[in-house]
Amino acid sequence: MPMTMRATADFVRKLADVEAVKKWNRDIWCVNGHSVAWERPLSKTDLERLADAATPAPKGDVLAVATENLDAKDALLAMELPGFFTIQHFNGYPAVLIELRLAQAKHVRAAIAEAHRVAAAKPVRKSRTRPARARTKSPRKK
Repeated sequence: MPMTMRATADFVRKLADVEAVKKWNRDIWCVNGHSVAWERPLSKTDLERLADAATPAPKGDVLAVATENLDAKDALLAMELPGFFTIQHFNGYPAVLIELRLAQAKHVRAAIAEAHRVAAAKPVRKSRTRPARARTKSPRKK
């Protein structure tokens, strides 16, 4: 049975210590400051690149899910699970994309659960945003 973005969000939120954030007007689910899964609609450039591919471009909701490393990504893609794919933009990046309308719910949940396990085992990542510095007036030279 396929998964929807709403069902995916409900599943991810039930996992321990998950924080949902909005960035670029997209939902991102994190643990310890590390991304587990996020909404990843395909850009115009992504679609243009996929136009030359042998498989048709995904339609509907696309979810990105982090993998432990590139070997884990390759192993997941080698399983040829329905809906699981990657794009040029993700080359060298440990994450897979999932076209939810084609994927089986059990496979989506398993990928998210593994991403959650990996993220939870990592040390807490400090926020990437820096607090604003107080501006001080420098003395003017006369």
